[in-house]
Formats: sequence, C-alpha cells, structure tokens
Amino acid sequence: MKSIRDIPLKGKRVLLRADFNVPMNDQKQITDDLRIRMVLPTIRHILKEKGRLVICSHMGRPKGKRIEEFSLAPIARHIESLLGEKVTLAPDCIGGEVEAIVEKMTEGEIVLLENLRFHAEETENDPAFSEQLARLADVYINDAFAVSHRAHASVVGVADRIAEKAAGFLLQTEMDYFHKSMDAPARPLVAVIGGAKVSSKLGALENMLGKVDRMIIGGAMANTFLKSIGVDVGASKIEDDLLENARQFIDAADARGIKLYLPVDFVAADRFAADAITKNVTSKEIPTGWMALDIGPASTILFKEALEDAKTIIWNGPMGAFEMDAFSRGTMAMCQNIASSHALSIVGGGDSSAAVKKSGEERNISYMSTGGGAFLELMEGKTLPGVDALG
Repeated sequence: MKSIRDIPLKGKRVLLRADFNVPMNDQKQITDDLRIRMVLPTIRHILKEKGRLVICSHMGRPKGKRIEEFSLAPIARHIESLLGEKVTLAPDCIGGEVEAIVEKMTEGEIVLLENLRFHAEETENDPAFSEQLARLADVYINDAFAVSHRAHASVVGVADRIAEKAAGFLLQTEMDYFHKSMDAPARPLVAVIGGAKVSSKLGALENMLGKVDRMIIGGAMANTFLKSIGVDVGASKIEDDLLENARQFIDAADARGIKLYLPVDFVAADRFAADAITKNVTSKEIPTGWMALDIGPASTILFKEALEDAKTIIWNGPMGAFEMDAFSRGTMAMCQNIASSHALSIVGGGDSSAAVKKSGEERNISYMSTGGGAFLELMEGKTLPGVDALG
C-alpha cells in the first residue's frame, strides 16, 4: 500500500476521502472531533506540499436526499478553526458548478465537498458517480479507515479511476497498529471482547481464536456463552439460535489450550433502567426474571489478573450497559486495567472508545481506532475494500 509521502503533490488536485461523520448536539455543535483531528496530519502535509486539496466525506444517513441537517457546513467551520485556514464548502459533491470551483483553486487552497450521501449513487458505488468524483482530482488519498470496509463510490470507485493513489497517515497508522497486534504481536496476546451480540462478533471470535493466547468475553454476549454450558442467566439478553455455536467455540478454545474467561458474577437488575433495583450475584444465582447488566467485582478481579502479564491487548466491546452509572463499574475498571498495563493496547469500536473517554484514560491507551465496523472486519480476518483499491 503506497503512502501519501510517495506521491508528489505540488500543484495537483488532491481528492482526500475523510470520515467526518462526527456526533453533534441539537445546536449542530460538534461534541467529539476526534475523527477530524486524526486527519489533520494528512491535511497539513497536502497543504505543505502545495497541493490543491479537495476533501470529501459523508454525514449521517440522508438516504440519497439533500437534508440540510446533514450538511457539512459545521465541519467546514470546524476545520477552519483548527487549521486557521479558509475552507470553501462546495454546494454539492459533483456537477459542473463544483468542477468549476475546483478548476479555479490555487496551491494550498481547501475545498470541502458537500455530503456524499446526498446522492444514493455513493453507497451504490455507481460508475457514473465515481467518474464524476474522479474528474475532480489528479491524486486520490484515502484517509477514511472507518468507511474502508464499504465498497462505496468514494472509497473504491474513485480509486479505480485515478492512477495516482495512496493511503493517508491515519489509514496507514490504523493498518500498522492492527498488523502489529495481530500478525506479529508481543505475547501474551489477550483479546477482550464485549458488547451486546454474539452474532455481530462470531466471525471475529473464531478468527481471533487462532491468534490469541487468552480471551476475555464480557457484556451481554457472555450470557449466550454461559447459557450454552447450562448456566441459568434469568431474563438476561441471549441469542438462543447461537447457543450451539457458543458451546462449540468454548470446546474449540479448550482443544487449542486457549484460556477463555467468562464472567463469574454480575450486577443484576430487576429491569433495564437507571433506577432499577440491583444486587451483586454469582453467575449461577441470577434471580428469576432479573437480568445481568454488568460484570461483578469478582469478574473484574479475574479479568484484571488475566491482563497482568499481557504484552498486547485488543479490546472491542464494553463489559456492561456502561451508559447507565449503575452498570458502568465493570467497563470503567476494564478501562483502568488496560490503561495501567504495560502492554501495547488497541481499542476499537464506538462503545469501547466512548467508555475509555468516559473513564478519562484515553491518553494511557496505546491506540484508539477511529473505525468500529472496519476494525471488526479486520478482526474477522477480512481485507478492507478501500485498502485493496489502493493496490
């Protein structure tokens, strides 16, 4: 995969695919600009090299219609404030008017195209749409790791139509950290997998089984594994259709000699609510009609011990419903334990990243990935279409 450093940019029109799909409040103020700040090194490099910078991104799910609440206008203003440089927001992402604006650009100028997903052809990887985007550029740079698992026009279609193409610094860093942790990790390698559904992570679990030394499973998905070995988990969330898969996974881990850690106790509640009645119970003592919503103190200690001598840790998915304070302790403890470890630590997935930020331990994690779905697909052993398109 070629790096942006390998391509001369002076005077060239550089189409940069970024992912500026960031959270905003009701006043259209950005509440977390991590994805924008992570692309700044690539932006600054293009400007320093005197390229004519054209940035494209999507925002939300407008489903092929122009909906003003999904305009990239707030993004343009925010980039201006971060760089101290003028950013021109184009009225669209394709068309004659946009082409005219780009044609008049001078070296070091920045144009931000309007939301790609105002056109359904973006997600359909439409050839004609891809061709119109490609007409805006001499060089294509992908720095949108978080959408590189999508075969969309701006991710794959454009790359197929522009000869000079490369990865930006963020995409390169994401891939480097992942390969460092999975292909040649310092051992022991411990994977911490949580979240709600086994179904969304079964592929990752099965692929990781051939790579890790230990695996910790928490969150609601742990309930399915526990039930598969005969534990009554009460009214906890489970996936009955995956009980056999879960049992086979446990047997496969045992056959490989890989230590698999499941919760031994929980914070259980009579209902899923912030003001629910709660109590700590062992995994075999969840009351009838109650549900497990967080790992308990014994599980927290057990999982901490499993991490103590780790040299590499990959974490995807919280240990409980951490968005409610009553069920956040297990996930917050996991944040602190990983942050205090001497291991190379990589956190991927929106919920895991949000948990780390909530814990205040962000600076103590080796790397926080910007992509949930893309990160998970790499964990499944898949390649990313956006990376493959760069050759």
